[in-house]
Amino acid sequence: MKILPRFLFLLGALCGPVLLAAPSAKPNILIILADDLGYSDLGCYGGEIATPNLDALAQGGLRFTQFYNTARCWPSRAAVMTGYYAQQVRRDIVPGIASGGGNRGIRPSWAPLMTEFLRPAGYRNYHSGKWHIDGRPLQNAFDHSFEIGGGQSNFFKAPGNTDDEVPLKQTPDYYVTTSTAEHAIKYLREHASKFSSQPFFHYLCFTAPHFPLHAPAADIAKYRDTYQKGWNAISAERYARQKKMGLVTHTAPAMERDVGPPYDFPADIVKLGPGEINRPLPWAELNAVQRDFQAAKMSIHAAMVDRMDQEIGRVIAQLKAMGAYENTLILFASDNGASAEIMVRGDGHDLSAPMGSAKSFLCLGPGWSSSSNTPFRRHKTWVHEGGISTPLIAHWPAGIKARGELRHTPGHLVDIMPTVLELTGSKQSASIKGFAVPPVPGRSLVAAFAKDVTVPHDFLWWEHEGNRAIRAGDWKLVTLAKGEWELYNLATDRGEIQNLVAKNPAKAKELEAMWTAQMEDTKKLAMTDLPPGEPAPKKSRRKQ
Repeated sequence: MKILPRFLFLLGALCGPVLLAAPSAKPNILIILADDLGYSDLGCYGGEIATPNLDALAQGGLRFTQFYNTARCWPSRAAVMTGYYAQQVRRDIVPGIASGGGNRGIRPSWAPLMTEFLRPAGYRNYHSGKWHIDGRPLQNAFDHSFEIGGGQSNFFKAPGNTDDEVPLKQTPDYYVTTSTAEHAIKYLREHASKFSSQPFFHYLCFTAPHFPLHAPAADIAKYRDTYQKGWNAISAERYARQKKMGLVTHTAPAMERDVGPPYDFPADIVKLGPGEINRPLPWAELNAVQRDFQAAKMSIHAAMVDRMDQEIGRVIAQLKAMGAYENTLILFASDNGASAEIMVRGDGHDLSAPMGSAKSFLCLGPGWSSSSNTPFRRHKTWVHEGGISTPLIAHWPAGIKARGELRHTPGHLVDIMPTVLELTGSKQSASIKGFAVPPVPGRSLVAAFAKDVTVPHDFLWWEHEGNRAIRAGDWKLVTLAKGEWELYNLATDRGEIQNLVAKNPAKAKELEAMWTAQMEDTKKLAMTDLPPGEPAPKKSRRKQ
């Protein structure tokens, strides 16, 4: 980082808090994660889905326009809760390290979850919903945990889900999104009753709107006719609203009609019947059966988002009832972009069952995923903007004076932990179990809470399943796993339409060198404190 930007950042850090309100006590923290939510699915980000509770948080706080996740669920959760890129803590694939893959990687002992730092600062810690981190919540400084297990493959099934590791019993009206909120409310009520003198941290992780597309029939009915106009029209309407809101200024890319799901399951397409297609073809090219089927799928996706918002409203009502709303920092984001995946899992798909019911198994697919990720390219698992861009809503009446403002600074989920630690007065240890704790790549967003400043990162970095990217300033270098590097100036082209790699090869080489250096540093971190039985990685013969 150059001297002048560092000086300006330090100046902003000194001046920024003056513009924040001064709460009399440590803030409570509520982090809410959606699962497979597209950038434009919320009303406050241009969508037509009814999300009044999240819209109200945005109107009473901030919306970040250039915030990023990791393109996949488990790496994003590692980034949120540790402050490191997932590969650094062995929570995504690291070449040469057997345990550094998917949700099977074991974090180094120097990378505890942020709850381990919040507990000594006096916080009670609660978790409700999806986990997808190594270890169990109660073993990681959480005081209570509702954990979703079987609810991942069927939203209407309770078995597999646990309350403080005790299995839940099936009820006739069980729906996992509602259950997630109910457990959050239960823990908050206990906190108000028994621990009101302490601040709390709540990690609230909905599985909505991840597949399978399951929602209560009444919620689906609200959107029965909404999507008959098709994904091209819906995307255009969302883009127009986004431009009017000031969320984006760039040209929206055309849908990539030849880009299907990231994983190919042709037999599953057959199981799903004649209405399913695995490409985002122009809506006008679909036949009547396909249009009805696809419109119905999006109505279920919308219902899932709608229901999640309703349940968030109930949690907010509990915060207000216990007098905690004003001094609770609420951060809302998605773990990746909308998903183009099409598959059949769990109990399979019954063609005769009502779409969206427990016996159906449907996925959003690339047509509606493209629309949900408006105005960006690609989907979950890819690290083009559509796969990694997320809404970020920040709301804290006692601490953020701004109301309804936008923040344009680039940021990443790795920024959440340093933000929380700064606001709560919590400290990261210098060493843990004899291992020095490396500096986190994230930066605190506190200065951006005060006003629309740039939070300086040397760069933001991505790797997932061979898809790679790096962003430094407004320049982004990105490639598919088996593709060539592409270069974009995001100041004018977040749609990633004009590949500038041929016009600016020097910049491309500079960014590629930065990406490679970060990967080499990441490998070194991931190799420290290897789990027992982990084979030592072989030295690479590749020239450095």
